[in-house]
Amino acid sequence: MSMFHSMNTTASALTSQRLRMDVISSNMANIDSTRATYVNGEWQPYKRKIAVFQPNQGQFSSFLDKAMNRTEGSAVGSGVKVTRIIDDETPNKLVYDPEHPDADQNGYVQMPNVDPLREMVDLMSATRSYEANVTVFNASKGMMMKALEIGK
Repeated sequence: MSMFHSMNTTASALTSQRLRMDVISSNMANIDSTRATYVNGEWQPYKRKIAVFQPNQGQFSSFLDKAMNRTEGSAVGSGVKVTRIIDDETPNKLVYDPEHPDADQNGYVQMPNVDPLREMVDLMSATRSYEANVTVFNASKGMMMKALEIGK
């Protein structure tokens, strides 16, 4: 395990949480978009997006340790990454608005499946995770600086 392993792990979490915040802001920006995609000759409303996280594995050192039957570093994580961004498949909301240009013959409009309350809770969670990782990064940096001062 290298000296910068904790910083690399924290940096991967910072990058992933930042992407999660970007996805959430995209969802909020498209909360009223009834014409997001054109499918089979018809406009479809925006679909809420979700970032899917996965442990960051597959580094050469982990394969080498496994091949050499080393277990000392097996409990150490390697961070996190966003593997893909998927569409939320919850049904769209139907809103009665016969004056809307996208209303059907009954006067209902399909609105995006974005719930502002859920998005704000997700945003708060991502922000807190980001802040916690910044704190970890600064603590690691402080410990390394103190270690360098030992030689003075």
